Amino acid sequence: MDFRPTEAEEVTRRAVREFAEREIAPHVTDWDEAQAFPVELLAQLAELGLLGIQFPARYGGAGLSAVEYCICIEELARVDPTIALTVAAHNGLAAAHVGMFGSEAQKERWLTPLARGEYLGAWALTEPGAGSDAGSLRARARADGDDWVLDGTKTFTTHAGLAGLTVVMAVTDPTARRHGISAFVVERGTPGLSAGRKESKLGMRASTTADTRLDGCRVPRDHLLGGEGRGFADAMAVLDAGRIGIAALAVGLAQGAFDAARRHAAERTQFGRPLASFQAIQWKLADMAVGIDAARLLTYRAAFLKDQGRPTTRESSMAKLYASEVAVRAAGECVQIHGGYGFVKDYPAEKLYRDVKLLTIGEGTSEIQRLVIARQYLG
Repeated sequence: MDFRPTEAEEVTRRAVREFAEREIAPHVTDWDEAQAFPVELLAQLAELGLLGIQFPARYGGAGLSAVEYCICIEELARVDPTIALTVAAHNGLAAAHVGMFGSEAQKERWLTPLARGEYLGAWALTEPGAGSDAGSLRARARADGDDWVLDGTKTFTTHAGLAGLTVVMAVTDPTARRHGISAFVVERGTPGLSAGRKESKLGMRASTTADTRLDGCRVPRDHLLGGEGRGFADAMAVLDAGRIGIAALAVGLAQGAFDAARRHAAERTQFGRPLASFQAIQWKLADMAVGIDAARLLTYRAAFLKDQGRPTTRESSMAKLYASEVAVRAAGECVQIHGGYGFVKDYPAEKLYRDVKLLTIGEGTSEIQRLVIARQYLG
């Protein structure tokens, strides 16, 4: 058992950290205030290989490992969790679904431009009446000649209105329940596909979130992804892997909160001495550091297992659950250590505190993670 990073992992971390601090850090507040994803950043993310991190070079990807993927997401989130969320949603949901379950022809057609960063991908599973209960979808897809016709509304779709393609889960056989759900690729510009009102969110505001609307949306038969009736099972497999990325995002956000808190504690003086000299502050920093390190180890373990081709359902849920809740605590302590300054937008603590809450909700709430973990032990 060797916990030391490889030379390749160190190079990856250094490259992404330098990029994030140079190209992202100066704009974090402006992007948050604008509540819009900076599309001009796409070319730079693509040039660094961050829009095709784990995908093979033959599809235009960087061909990195799952551990290196975690490092990339972590380093982005340390500077701006919103940009990390965009990269994770693109890689870990839309592109991953095509990469894991698409045919060779489908991967050449859709995974290649996704991995090259020619456009963003979106993944539409959640509906107004089907959040944690993903098996209760109401969106429908019916066969009509050589086409499928999709109708329904998806909610909380990351990149809705921006994406070059959207992977949509819809019911093809209402009598088969979860086994009657299928996945489809719907390309931008397809008649009947539209985005609803952009959500005004508590945090992660530079990541676009909106409804995906399907009104008689007609796609060719070969846009069926992974086989008829396979959509739910395939989506759960995508989420298993995707949760590792969200755990890495949580680790990065927590690390950013720790760094900001430690920096402020060293610089801020009260009662004639630095905050960092008070035991109460030292204990807060110590607890934050222990939690972050434990979360990182859980996350890297899940990624290591994924690289070995082994099941990760339990481990990815453990990592996502623990890391997201550690991040919430770290962001809260960051605000507390900043005191009144943690409540204003001039310091990073305020934005981290707003951003972090999504991590205990998206890609399966903490409650769902506990159910997944318990069922792994209880059968």
